[in-house]
Amino acid sequence: MENKFKEVFKSLRTEKHLGQVELSKEIGVSSGIISMWENGKREPNMESLIMIAEYFGVTIDYLVGREN
Repeated sequence: MENKFKEVFKSLRTEKHLGQVELSKEIGVSSGIISMWENGKREPNMESLIMIAEYFGVTIDYLVGREN
């Protein structure tokens, strides 16, 4: 199963008109981590997935492409 996280994550960020630096400050990670997540070079751990889901008001299943 293909991981859709990077596409979903970037889409959520751009829909809110947030830059990588701005989002990194909002959720407490470095902008480099945001970039690596969006480029598929790293994946967030469970704690980060929960934080991202809460910030954007979506489920973890949505973040990883398991629901629409």
